[in-house]
Amino acid sequence: MILYITVAAVTVLMAGMVNCRPAIQPYRTTRQQVCNRVCLFAVFLILFALSACRLNVGNDYAKYVEFMHLVNCDAYVPTEVGFNLLVKFIYGLSGYENYLLVFAVYAFTTVGIFLLAMYEQSGDFPLTFFLFMTLGYYFQTFSTVRYYLALALALYSMKFVLRGQWGRFIVLILLGSAFHKSLLVVIPLYFLAVLPWKRWQLAIGALFCTTFFFCQEYYLKLVVLLYPTYEDTEYLEGGTSYINILRCVAVLFFAGIVYFGQKDRAGRAGRGLGRGLSGETDEQRMHFYFYLNLGALVLYVFCSFLPIISRIGYYLTISHIFYLPMLLQQIENTKWRKVLRAGVLSAAVLYFMIYMSRAGNDGTLILPYKTFFFHDMVNILSDVN
Repeated sequence: MILYITVAAVTVLMAGMVNCRPAIQPYRTTRQQVCNRVCLFAVFLILFALSACRLNVGNDYAKYVEFMHLVNCDAYVPTEVGFNLLVKFIYGLSGYENYLLVFAVYAFTTVGIFLLAMYEQSGDFPLTFFLFMTLGYYFQTFSTVRYYLALALALYSMKFVLRGQWGRFIVLILLGSAFHKSLLVVIPLYFLAVLPWKRWQLAIGALFCTTFFFCQEYYLKLVVLLYPTYEDTEYLEGGTSYINILRCVAVLFFAGIVYFGQKDRAGRAGRGLGRGLSGETDEQRMHFYFYLNLGALVLYVFCSFLPIISRIGYYLTISHIFYLPMLLQQIENTKWRKVLRAGVLSAAVLYFMIYMSRAGNDGTLILPYKTFFFHDMVNILSDVN
């Protein structure tokens, strides 16, 4: 745990020196640009090294090693074609079952895409990165590596949605779905979140949500079509996360405070109305993040019977790392902005403490940290049989 806390503290401090809106001078590189590159590279190197050097750390590390072995033996595995081809390529290139290199490639790609998405899309990179670390997103990449690569791609794809570049968005999501097919759900969900909803449309949407109570068997059949291996297993039992529900409610409540606090301003768009970092307006981004959060709350409350609800919800709540900093930027009163910023930081630290206290439990298993430098891999199922 000390290692994880140290890594989080060091990388957060480095991220604090990054300014994603540096002043640009023609024909020369400024000090801030150099600082950005050095700090971002250092952060990436630390996070990549910690992830790539681990051994049997993560809830399903051994299961993935088993899957890779079966892929290499041309046996059936429930993983997607992208994962299978990557394993075959790396194993063939290495000449042996080099699962460490597969995990390293996933770590390199996942961490890199997350950092790139945060740097390009956040208006406050230090706070966004702080939330990324304290809300556990980085440490959860140690488990379900396919899914967290997909989550990184979903985060990166948000800029295409906001720009209306639907072709690029669809292509990126289709490529990502070759590694985790649950990524396909963001196509309709992100499209719905960016629509200019009217009150009567929201009322119809609320009525539609009631079908989740009466048509559960139908929706479960759709899940089985997407995940055939879930049929007649305990994975169809469903369940929801009360912590995630509380997070969504808290964020919506905070958004309401900011919105009504700025209601006398033109368009209620808030502080900094204009073009965003990626060309879209601040109002469009606020709208998009609000409905992603509202959609996540609806899913957690009404769709708790779905076994993949946590995965779907994370595609929406990952936007919190962009939305919370942006909400804070809307507050004109300096005193209140500092108070609310301190509240966000405190809540994130508390969440991190709770997460770390459970880091060794089943379902997480990122403690104790082990590395291939000093430990050997345990026997997988194929070795035992």
